[in-house]
Amino acid sequence: MSKLRILLADDHETVREGLKTILNAQADMEVIGEAPDGRSAVERTSLLHPDIVIMDVSMPVMNGLHATQAIKETCPTVKVLTLTRHAEEAYLQQLMRAGASGYVLKQSRSTEVLHAIRAVATGGTYLDAHLAKPTSTRGRTPPRTDQSRSALSQREEEVLRLVAWGYSNKEIAAQLNLSVKTIETHKANASHKLGVTNRIEVVSYAILQGWLRDS
Repeated sequence: MSKLRILLADDHETVREGLKTILNAQADMEVIGEAPDGRSAVERTSLLHPDIVIMDVSMPVMNGLHATQAIKETCPTVKVLTLTRHAEEAYLQQLMRAGASGYVLKQSRSTEVLHAIRAVATGGTYLDAHLAKPTSTRGRTPPRTDQSRSALSQREEEVLRLVAWGYSNKEIAAQLNLSVKTIETHKANASHKLGVTNRIEVVSYAILQGWLRDS
């Protein structure tokens, strides 16, 4: 039986070493490469053509969202499994929309990761058992990523960036020399286009887009 060829992308060496020990101990898995950042993950995926990339979200150079998007564009048959400490639904929605086939929390047991790997390897999707039922299955449109970011007007993006930084509508209006009502309109339009409903989701979106200089 051929083994699943896996690439590990995480900026913490101890995490990679731990995962490598667990995965290489499985009869049907082998770790064929490692990447300490998102850009390296994209490059090594193109070079090694693994079956699955286990992808962290918060990494230097290029974060997991952008790396996932790049991998799915260049190597569409490669499966991406997100492994992260972020349990917020906004992260889940963005990574799944970017092309990830699964989403597992680092806080979960190693058996959860193994179940997820085997599930995505067979073409399925996998969500960590500790996560609530995803919003997308309840009929709401999940937040979009770069694919629809162009739908935002320049002013809408400017307003949303300031919202993410924690400014109130009144403070944003003063900075942009606009009325509070106009700011509320831009904010509502941008939120509708992206499918976000509260400031926590706006911040999560902003972090993954690099608006807050996330490393």
